[in-house]
Amino acid sequence: MENELRYDFDKMTDRKGTYSIKWRVGENELPMWIADMDFETAPEIVVALEKRVAGRIFGYSDIPDEWYEAYIGWWKRRHGVEIKKEWLIYSAGVIPTISSTVRKLSAPAEKVVILTPVYNMFYNCILNNGRTVVESKLIYKDGSYSIDYEDLEEKLADPQTALMVFCNPHNPVGRIWSKEELTKVGELCIEHDVRLIVDEIHCDLTDPDKEYVPFAALEDKITDNAIIAIAPTKTFNIAGLQTSAVIVKDRALRHKVWRQINTDEVGEPNAFAIDVVLAAFNEGENWLDELRTYIYNNKCLVEGYIKENIKEISLVPSEATYLLWLDCGKLTNNSKELMKHIRKETGLYLSAGTHYGSGGESFLRLNIACPKERLMDGLARLEKGIHSYKGE
Repeated sequence: MENELRYDFDKMTDRKGTYSIKWRVGENELPMWIADMDFETAPEIVVALEKRVAGRIFGYSDIPDEWYEAYIGWWKRRHGVEIKKEWLIYSAGVIPTISSTVRKLSAPAEKVVILTPVYNMFYNCILNNGRTVVESKLIYKDGSYSIDYEDLEEKLADPQTALMVFCNPHNPVGRIWSKEELTKVGELCIEHDVRLIVDEIHCDLTDPDKEYVPFAALEDKITDNAIIAIAPTKTFNIAGLQTSAVIVKDRALRHKVWRQINTDEVGEPNAFAIDVVLAAFNEGENWLDELRTYIYNNKCLVEGYIKENIKEISLVPSEATYLLWLDCGKLTNNSKELMKHIRKETGLYLSAGTHYGSGGESFLRLNIACPKERLMDGLARLEKGIHSYKGE
């Protein structure tokens, strides 16, 4: 018999008037674009924040041993990886970590490789720091994605390539990379003297029967070359509280990363950053397990709805994240135009695949981390928008 649910993910929380970026939309618009959930965070986190607010003083915060223990305990329990305390660095966020590391470990105009289509902020971290983006396009065949190792190696072998930024699991295509795939990427980077930055912010948001492979679980010779960014923020919908960690095993490399994070002044926690980590990792497991099941059920709902009602597009199978990748190749290779049409005609606001670089031209990204009632509204709008785009 199934366990009784403890948390209400069906609750239709009104987020307007909260300065939400996601919900800064028109009156009849429905935002399902940015990676921000419409679920209230775990009650255990709210209790911890209320306790912190009750203290009424919000001065500078230190990083206590409990913060390290929370990360170490979570990765051991949930992912079977032993993380040592000295490997961990506090950072205000995964993107600040990537940006700081790009600045420290590469020179202006040097090249940084990414696997596309990929999270659009990777481009910002590279271009805004005066470095050059090099895209290695993922292979899309029979509805699934894989790495083009021949192309990747060619770009890593370029003497001007200093870094690679890698997404594990991959946003937006939803792939959980295997141990063999991670190892191959890691070995190619070592062979060509390229440092590897790994973004694992979506690692806890896998399907209920799926487990991601932590990059930190690979052989030392591979992980010693890596900077691994991790956080509870995407998992527990607390991104606005700016808190994350970096795993760097190699001592010399760790010092460089720590030095730049602190030079950029993103190495000190805000008044709530420690409390939310302790509450999330020490008390949030039951909430997360129910969340993953709810998101998976939403994913199944979307899959069935599209097959039945919107046959002009298809859902790319995924194993992780709450972001679904919709193949609209039968309709267009201009997803930006399609996205704008759907928003204008129905109010549904999705992300155009072109935001994620080469390979995204025929895709839309759909955020399904919302109550089922809201998701059904979104799917009805999507159906209307697709059919009106065809001129029906």
